Amino acid sequence: MAGDRLKRVNELLRRELGQVFEVLVSPETKVLVTVTDVRIAPDLRDASVFVSVYGDEHAGKAVLALLTKKRAHIQHDLSRKVILKYTPRLHFRLDETAAKADRVMSILENLDIDEKSGASTESEAAVDDTDA
Repeated sequence: MAGDRLKRVNELLRRELGQVFEVLVSPETKVLVTVTDVRIAPDLRDASVFVSVYGDEHAGKAVLALLTKKRAHIQHDLSRKVILKYTPRLHFRLDETAAKADRVMSILENLDIDEKSGASTESEAAVDDTDA
């Protein structure tokens, strides 16, 4: 039952932080920042916030620096929107899952092209063996 409560709190924090980022972070950085996940500690005092940044690696680092700089302001905004016994201390992490997924998909697409060309060569060889 405690796990269900943590899941609900994580989802609530993710949604509210997304709204805070729309107002506070996106206009300053001119990049798209998305809260992908929030993992709060069981004592509700600390939370890891995973953000995805649409842009290059430099943009991600710049956004993390801005978030760390404005952490107190973000926590204050969050405390007014979400009523908890303790407002969690936010720790921001860059979520590179989307970039890694794009890289894997491009590798798979290249393999698929190679396999198709290799498969046609193998099937031609099999036809040649049956004719002999």
